This record gives sequence, C-alpha cells and structure tokens, in this order.
Amino acid sequence: MNKICHITTVHPRYDIRIFYKECSSLAKKYDVSLIVADGLKNENNNNVNIIDIGLRQKSRLKRMFIDSKKAFNKAKALNCDVYHFHDPELIFIGLKLKKLGKKVIYDVHEDIPKQVGNRKAIPFFLRPLVSFIIEKIENKLSSRLNAITTSTPYIKNRLNKFNDNVITVKNYPIISEFQKNEWQNKRNNICYVGAITKDRGIFELLESFNYQDNRLILAGTFDNSNIENECKNHINWNKINYKGFVNRKEISEILHESKAGIVTLLPIVNYLDSLPIKMFEYMAAGIPVIASNFPLWKEIIEKNNYGICVDPTNPKEIANAINKLLKDDELAEEMGENGRKIIEEKYNWENEGKKLINLYSKLFTKN
Repeated sequence: MNKICHITTVHPRYDIRIFYKECSSLAKKYDVSLIVADGLKNENNNNVNIIDIGLRQKSRLKRMFIDSKKAFNKAKALNCDVYHFHDPELIFIGLKLKKLGKKVIYDVHEDIPKQVGNRKAIPFFLRPLVSFIIEKIENKLSSRLNAITTSTPYIKNRLNKFNDNVITVKNYPIISEFQKNEWQNKRNNICYVGAITKDRGIFELLESFNYQDNRLILAGTFDNSNIENECKNHINWNKINYKGFVNRKEISEILHESKAGIVTLLPIVNYLDSLPIKMFEYMAAGIPVIASNFPLWKEIIEKNNYGICVDPTNPKEIANAINKLLKDDELAEEMGENGRKIIEEKYNWENEGKKLINLYSKLFTKN
C-alpha cells in the first residue's frame, strides 16, 4: 500500500481541512500518517496515524528551525511515497524531501503574500516590500514541487504560472456532519462559530445589538486576552450566549437549533477572495447566511437566495438583516432550504475530495 505523510507544525491535529477531510479521505485508500506538534502524544484515529513531535514552539522563527527539523527527521524516518505539507515555513523541508526522491505537495490554505502585507506587526511603509519578497520566494520555491493544492481559485491562478500541477480543493462541508432540523423546532437565535477576532468583525457584531433585541450563540476562541476582556465588558455582552471552544458535534448542535449564521468578516485584503468554511457549514445545516458584501460572496449568496449580504462595518445594517430573518420564518426557511440543496448538489466535500484522490492517483502512477 502506498504511504502518505501530511505535515503541520502550526495547525491542531484535528484541523477540519487537514484531518477530517484530507487525511481521513485518503486513509480509506492509502497508509496515511499525520505529523503534528502539539504535545498530545501519538494516536490512531480514522485510520490515520497521528505522530506528535512535541509541543510547538511559540515563535515563528523557532518553529522554522526547531520544529521544522524535528518534523523533517520524523518524516524522513517514515519513508513515505508522498509528503503533503500545510505550513509555508515547511517549504524548505518539502524541498529537502524532494531531493531525497520523494513526491511533495504544498497545501496553500491562505494567500500568504496578502496576509503578510496586512500584518500590523510590520511597519506600514514596509508591508508592500515584504509582501513582494514573500510572493517571489513562494512562487520560485513552489515551482520545484510535484504538486500544489489551494483553498481558492484566486491562489491557484497565481501559483499556476509557476507550477503546472496546481488544483483547487475547496473547504466544502462534509454533508453527513450536518442534519436538517424542522424549522418549528428551532430557537429564535442566530449564531457565529469560529475564531473571535477584531478582523472577523466581532465588535461590529456586538454593536449591532444596539439596534436589535435578539440573542447570539457565540462559539470559538478569542484571538487574545485583550479582545476577550473588551468583548466581555461590552454593554451588549448580556445578549450573548458564549459557548467557548466547541467540538464538531457541538458545532452541529448549535447550527441545528439556530435560525441564521453570521460570517461578517471585515474587508481585509486577505478575506475578499476567501471561501470561509463556516459560510458553507451554515448552508449545510439548512440555515440562511448573513455575510459580508464582498463581490465573490454576493455572487454565491444573494444571486442564489441563500441569505443576505451586508456591509460588515455597519452594525445597523447587520442588525437589520438579523431582524429581517428572525421576523420572517418563511423567508428564512426558504433561504435555508436553498442553501442546503446546493450543498447536497455541489458545494460538498464528498464531491470536492475526489479532486484530491485523483491528484494522488496521478502522482502514484507517474515514474
């Protein structure tokens, strides 16, 4: 049986894209290992051999040298046929594995040059230059790898100029994880599930409760303690039912009882061409989406009547959309049904995952 090794020193071992979708799908056909850095020890789950190299280093610089070296040594010892890495700082160990005669795939989850160009830790006047340099390095090094998988068509179009084996594998939901609930059994709540950060619009969402008298189920972890304290001291925090970190089963239960899902990310450059998994998970659960009015998102959501797009910087507009859906069950249910239908037909992992399986099949048949 062909052996595959996925590697990440940044993501959690049960990352949705890496473990639940990619590794678990591949494990039905191949011998799959996943190298992680979380200090939670080795285990086998879903026929995936999870190998822990110890607690990850806190700084990116240390991860690049210490964790990358540990990951490379472990990966080399496994002697797999294909290596598939998920973090940009691992690109150099990917090249080392390629020199050993292995086939190597780079999984690009985010548009790194855009992300770097938006980092507040970098002085504003230096951001364009740093972004330019990062893009040149990523483009050049990516050209030496066997294949690249990207999460969005935008990233694929950029890297396709430097590597002729690039495919887009979108983060569509696994249908079986989300069951529809009869509308009359739902509570009159909205929900937000995901990372709680300033850029993802948490403060605009809290401010929107100045113009509505509804309840929000909030699930996820705060970006840092400052944001957590600011949120919990907000005048509208008493309208929030905060669940903290939740597992996959609990996410499904939250969506099961809610009447709409929120994904009002702010218009940060890196978000404009993104396809957030939560947007599609809300649709899979059969609830309408209230999303940012980015052109790409509007093309998906409003054109097909899956929900309402709003200006994510305008709390009153967010509140109006929430009020509209919670006061009109017929409209909300119709939008939810539309979303669920297209997930079943098109936007699902069961279909999307076939692209990944086909990529591996081609790599294994090539000499």
